[in-house]
Amino acid sequence: MSTLRLPSHFLGHKQLMRIAIAALLVSNATASRAATEEPEPGMDTAMVAAHAAAKGDGLLEALLAELDRSKSQLKMDQVRAPYYIEYRVNEIEDIAAEAAFGALRENQHAHVRVLRVVVRVGDYKQDSYFGRGQGESNILPLDNDPIALRHQIWLATDEAYKAAGEALAEKQAAMKQFSADPNPVDDFAKTPQMIAVEPTVSLKIDEAAWKKALEDVTEGTVARNGKTTYSVQLSSSAQAADGMRLSRSPAFMVARPEELPTHDALMGEARKMLDTVVALRKAPIVEEEYRGPILFAPDAADDIVASLIGQNLLGQKPQLGKPNRTIGAFATSYKTRVLPNFLSIVDDPTMKDFQGKSLVGSYAVDSEGVKAQAVKTIENGMLANYLIGRVPIRDFPASNGHGRGAPGSPPGPSLGVLVVKSSETQSPEDLKKKVVQMVTDQGKAYGYRVDTLGPGNSPRLLYRVYAKDGHEELVRGAVFSELDIRALRSDLIAVGNDPLVSNRASGAPTTIVSPSLLFDELEVKRADTSKDKLPDYPAPPLRK
Repeated sequence: MSTLRLPSHFLGHKQLMRIAIAALLVSNATASRAATEEPEPGMDTAMVAAHAAAKGDGLLEALLAELDRSKSQLKMDQVRAPYYIEYRVNEIEDIAAEAAFGALRENQHAHVRVLRVVVRVGDYKQDSYFGRGQGESNILPLDNDPIALRHQIWLATDEAYKAAGEALAEKQAAMKQFSADPNPVDDFAKTPQMIAVEPTVSLKIDEAAWKKALEDVTEGTVARNGKTTYSVQLSSSAQAADGMRLSRSPAFMVARPEELPTHDALMGEARKMLDTVVALRKAPIVEEEYRGPILFAPDAADDIVASLIGQNLLGQKPQLGKPNRTIGAFATSYKTRVLPNFLSIVDDPTMKDFQGKSLVGSYAVDSEGVKAQAVKTIENGMLANYLIGRVPIRDFPASNGHGRGAPGSPPGPSLGVLVVKSSETQSPEDLKKKVVQMVTDQGKAYGYRVDTLGPGNSPRLLYRVYAKDGHEELVRGAVFSELDIRALRSDLIAVGNDPLVSNRASGAPTTIVSPSLLFDELEVKRADTSKDKLPDYPAPPLRK
């Protein structure tokens, strides 16, 4: 059987990218089939359709030409012929600008094509996707010169094939250390054929206007990620009188440029950011220990969902010899309760918008040529599904369209658009009233509300909510010592009706949508951080 897939990808990167084109071939469905065996019906039709779709696209035509040639000629003595060959190209167009203290200090343009080749030797049950056998990467010419393109593709394919032969031998030797698994999981999942050739995209931005906006704002970065994703980030930092370093870095990421903040809105956000940094310098340090109710605003809740739930929903195959279904905190939680029964989680990359906001985690076809699909991962608190690509895990033999990879990197299970849903919601005002009532009943002077989080889920903007009248006081220097999956399962008691879209750049762009989260009991402790010495002499004046 031969199958060709030609999906368009919009794989994420910390900078920005334009388009990805992938061509995948599956030949000889099982290693035992003879080379002269007649192909299954439909193969020729698929290949003809793929070549027709590639007409006029020099890059795609070069990929297909080498794919055809590799299928018929790639064979070395004492190494089995490949049963699967994959070509993936990410064409990255990068424009980045940065300004500080009213002056542009960086303005960079980059354009590059990154090729990734995977050759699999063996069969679906056991193959060479191990160690070096996970693929080779190379840079392709930007000109659509067929000779130059095909030469680089040929060299990368040759290296990937040689590495695959060595990897399969190493893998088989390593497996001899372990007893045979009575119910082995296949190394690779079959998937229906699909041809999807979508229009290319281009970056659209008024560079001069954004450079001027950045200079006016003080500091920031503008970037575009694949599928024309646009982002603006503001950054500020300061040092308190006691030496504690403080920072804020609000960011805006969208799939449509018109959703970016206007000049005036951006100036307002910059002033708000600077005002909070100044307020943090003057804020008191938290007490040594607090245990009680804590309300997380949607911005902070998105970070919690991404790190504690999202990352643990990825169905990643364990190392050789490991008996677990997958890895991570939910590895042994399949069909058990991981959240309160009023919560459900779905990952739906087919969603393009949510309440009028664009979603950068949306995609039609993943990096492995599989159509995107909605997956109900947690239903009424019970873990129902993992997000997986074409590397099967126990009880999940087929991809559910979530295999994604950064340019030049192997694909793996990834989030798309992860949405928190609840059968019981409350307004933010009612949640705050609930905090006040709870701390009053417990005889505490105040509870806490978290506006934003930083690295390691440490609070950046943390407020005391006083029981007496509900007023808030900004504090600094705190960490959470018990914010984990156990707390999500046992201490999360209510959620808001205020879901917030959080678009994120990572290996592949993702989106998290979560409302406010209220925990009845979490521990806040004073951070054990060193305080740096203040500068020995004053800063230069900010005005000319």
